[in-house]
Amino acid sequence: MIETERLLLRNWSLDDIEPWLELNTPAVMRWLGGVRTREQAVAAITDRFIPWQEQRGFTFWAVERKVDGRLLGFCGLKLGDDPGSPVEGMYEIGWRLREDAWGQGYAREAAAASLDHAFRALGAERVMALTVEGNASSWGLMERLGMTRRPDLDYHGPEWAEGPVIVYLIERSEWRSS
Repeated sequence: MIETERLLLRNWSLDDIEPWLELNTPAVMRWLGGVRTREQAVAAITDRFIPWQEQRGFTFWAVERKVDGRLLGFCGLKLGDDPGSPVEGMYEIGWRLREDAWGQGYAREAAAASLDHAFRALGAERVMALTVEGNASSWGLMERLGMTRRPDLDYHGPEWAEGPVIVYLIERSEWRSS
């Protein structure tokens, strides 16, 4: 578990399923391929997030607000898994928060803690993040975290992306936790 001033980044449990389903709104999923079926949304926890934690020791952790215990979404790390992409196998940081948590600094707080974990605990040399051109909020946060746009690593392919996936990257030597 990772603790910040206002958040806990923790392992998932089956108790998180119903609050997780509340995040599956058109606004939240706009740049991520659209709203998922209940089965697809549940599978994110049971078939990906929990097994990644068990097998790798890291995942897109559940983000819980400390003051009230509310699940805000996820933030954390995984390995790039788009086959044949230029970022396959790299450490990837990602986040997704519920609409009523937007604009309050939670994503930046959780992402900074995740980057600290990647560089300090996992010994990552670099961490990348993925988005699409239209998702200015996402790539804006990447830039605020000190990540650099890397058009040489952009690629086409995953079904969630409308247009090319754009890549941001930060090297360990560039990271200064904030």
